[in-house]
Amino acid sequence: MNTNTTDNFSQSLQAPEAEPERQYYFMDRARQLLREKIRQAGRPLTFCVVTFGCQMNARDSEKLKGILERIGYVKAQGEEADFVIYNTCTVRENANLRVYGRLGYLHSLKKKNPHMRIALCGCMMQEPQVVEKLKKSYRFVDLVFGTHNIYKLAELLVQVFEQDSMVVDIWKDTDRIVEDLPVDRKYSFKSGVNIMFGCNNFCSYCIVPYVRGRERSRRPEEILKEIGSLARDGVKEVMLLGQNVNSYGKNLPEPMSFAALLRKAAEIPGIRRIRFMTSHPKDLSEELIRAMAETPKVCPHLHLPLQSGSTRILEKMNRRYTKEQYLELVGRLRKAMPDISLTTDIIVGFPGETEEDFLETLDVVEKVRFDSAFTFLYSRRTGTPAASMEDQIPEEVMKDRFDRLLKRVQDIARECCARFQGQTKDVLVEQVNEQDPTLVTGRMDNNLLVHFPGEPSLIGRMVPVHLDSCRGFYYLGTRRD
Repeated sequence: MNTNTTDNFSQSLQAPEAEPERQYYFMDRARQLLREKIRQAGRPLTFCVVTFGCQMNARDSEKLKGILERIGYVKAQGEEADFVIYNTCTVRENANLRVYGRLGYLHSLKKKNPHMRIALCGCMMQEPQVVEKLKKSYRFVDLVFGTHNIYKLAELLVQVFEQDSMVVDIWKDTDRIVEDLPVDRKYSFKSGVNIMFGCNNFCSYCIVPYVRGRERSRRPEEILKEIGSLARDGVKEVMLLGQNVNSYGKNLPEPMSFAALLRKAAEIPGIRRIRFMTSHPKDLSEELIRAMAETPKVCPHLHLPLQSGSTRILEKMNRRYTKEQYLELVGRLRKAMPDISLTTDIIVGFPGETEEDFLETLDVVEKVRFDSAFTFLYSRRTGTPAASMEDQIPEEVMKDRFDRLLKRVQDIARECCARFQGQTKDVLVEQVNEQDPTLVTGRMDNNLLVHFPGEPSLIGRMVPVHLDSCRGFYYLGTRRD
């Protein structure tokens, strides 16, 4: 939890204009108001943050939790809490339906608990029709805010405490970035670090640029300061996060490449591993390939979304690379880092996809031999250009192609993952194994899971492990130190 920023503002003074000082003022104010509510309830008041979606959302949720703990709420395990926040995703339309369904359950809880508050934030809230629906049909929700003003939770919560009507605070876009706020990290030994927000790519199937806004990068000195602080707090592994990290720094007053940022981050003492996601193939430079190959702390793992192996479909998707360019890029990566683990995303059934287009995707899968792939049926997303395209693919055709792709992806992944059997690799231990408490579970630098006999005291440590046997997508091993 961040304690470096001054946080004791006199409540008789006007709220500061500068951030993050303004938010620490409102955290103090919210804490005072919460004390009275705790006195009325005769017990501590609890909170629960439920996260839907990507690692950017997960990182945002850590900030929400940190702020709530500083205000005085106590973390609860389930949604029967006194303050529930849904941090929403809207990449697929059914994600929205899930949230509406869960709200019905929360409403039933709120009727029984006079101290309960409900908040919704995240990408789904950036859709105007969603906010209107909430205002009309879900009046029991207390707070609605979006992706651009997550940091304002304390200020908004003060409004909730001081008025009885729904508080709605949605920004269409912003160039503001506010960090240096309390954070409740899931792991003590690894952490995500936001390096940029938004996306400029406008892939024809994707809603993200419309809800996350245009690209804006954090200043490198702020990022490096945060990583340094994490390292001093015992963090060994950081994941640099952005919708497209390869375009980092282009809009800074003094532009800096992502490759240069990686090299600077690797100089910070205490950090043992650096990961990042997500990379867009069109922006992956030779400079970045060299930085990955020449910087031992940068993990030899790259998530490089393909989406389709057909150049024709890639053009319809507005991906701005061809099949041949993708394969050529993979060739350069493998030449620089022969053992690199490559993972990807693939969409099956994009509008207009023919059997020949699908076979082009299978051809790329055969040629690249991904260590794993996230495969998706195309999901029509209202508000995107692809949703109104002709030649939407019948569901039974999509499912047939999906099953064929998934089988081949999994067969290849099993073969690829087995190539490390018999070697000894450093494993960062993350937790006690969920199925067998005599085992602990960790990850190699290539992101593969390893299970091996060990004590809970190993959690957070880097341990050399002999990889005894590959079980498809994970290893069983033996500690070797």
